[in-house]
Amino acid sequence: MGAPSERRGLLAGGNWIIDHVKIVDRFPAQDALASILGESRGTGGTPYNLLLDLAMMGAPFPLEGIGLVGDDADGRSIRQDCADHGIDAAQLRVTAKAATSYTDVMTVQSTGRRTFFHLRGANSLLAEEHFDLAASRARIFCIGYLLLLDTLDIISPDGTTGASRLLERASALGFKTFVDAVSEDSDRFAAVVRPTLPHVDYLVINEFEASRCTGLPVVDAGGVVSASQVAAAARALLDSGVREWVVIHWPAGAVAVHRDGTEARHGSVRVPPEDIVGAAGAGDAFAAGMLYGLHEGLGIRECLRIAVCAAAANLYDATCTGGMKPLEDCLRLGEGLGFRMI
Repeated sequence: MGAPSERRGLLAGGNWIIDHVKIVDRFPAQDALASILGESRGTGGTPYNLLLDLAMMGAPFPLEGIGLVGDDADGRSIRQDCADHGIDAAQLRVTAKAATSYTDVMTVQSTGRRTFFHLRGANSLLAEEHFDLAASRARIFCIGYLLLLDTLDIISPDGTTGASRLLERASALGFKTFVDAVSEDSDRFAAVVRPTLPHVDYLVINEFEASRCTGLPVVDAGGVVSASQVAAAARALLDSGVREWVVIHWPAGAVAVHRDGTEARHGSVRVPPEDIVGAAGAGDAFAAGMLYGLHEGLGIRECLRIAVCAAAANLYDATCTGGMKPLEDCLRLGEGLGFRMI
């Protein structure tokens, strides 16, 4: 296949999830009660969120999805959503063996913080044979969430995983590659994620995931995320094999480090706390902004600005993608509110 410069578009595979979002007054202790103040239905999973975000931002390149959904109302809704947003769902297959995956998202009204209760469903069956990479002319191949794809997360005796082999194959075909992981609080993180890193061009993760993957602390003595320590974690991930950019984000901003030593930082948008409806999907919105800029060949500073502005737009809605706006509106939001210093 041709070189990345001859390709165009984004091919995203992995988890397709329906989120059932509930706004609660507090997150209760075990056996205690919280009140549900509102509820809505939204999107979840790396490919679903990324592709919808990019479509709503007005990305000027093709968008394609790969995955498995159940033969049910949620699965039909996902496929219709793709059709409505111009996303090619030819490789989004239907299975009768499991229900469409869903997540109950409990979001605390006062803080926007969220907790997830997840049914893996059809996503647990997604395997290498479901990915016809050679059929796509996209420039970037994305896969996620690692740690939430049961079959693709299996570690083989040779240390590879299904996801790492897909990324290796995609690289050989001429794709640039990107992975996303879920913020799982377990000791599996390094074992599942690290085998993919030598086959990844763009790694975009949050500070928790970076610390889990490297074993390095990213907070200072006062418990505050340190940009310098985040940059050290990014360099460690480059040492583990990431080929181009490691981008690590947290609520106050983001750090990007390239294999050639280039480093850039950008503060997040100063969204007033009282305006934050929910933070679910903010990380995927940030990643969508980065991928928009990287695909279009923009400078890293501009990529980071698009990313933090996209993440900010996301905060104005309880669902993962309901707050996304056209790119110009995202940037206008950031310019109007200003950016934090990190």
